[in-house]
Amino acid sequence: MADDKTVAALDRLFNVIEARKSADPKVSYTAKLLAGGTPAITAKITEEAAETVAAALSEGPEALARESADLLYHLCALWADGGIRPEDIWAELARREGTSGLAEKISRGPKTEE
Repeated sequence: MADDKTVAALDRLFNVIEARKSADPKVSYTAKLLAGGTPAITAKITEEAAETVAAALSEGPEALARESADLLYHLCALWADGGIRPEDIWAELARREGTSGLAEKISRGPKTEE
């Protein structure tokens, strides 16, 4: 179960990512990732999500934890790129608390193809 220390760890990670926005991309992976913009970040999320799934299916809990950490890091980078903060995510999760997942999905309405 998540606790205040868990949330604080993600908040700290996000703050480090935010601080790296102004770092030199030649010396900071995070700065390089952010300099690539949304396409670069989302490509890494896709890669990390696939690695997380592979770990869950065949590599065991330790690999799943490592890949999940990578995925969370890249998700935090996407939040920073998109101008949202972890507290925006926590607020959305709080808003959904106590609501059936099916009811919440229906409340968003049908997805449209563009």
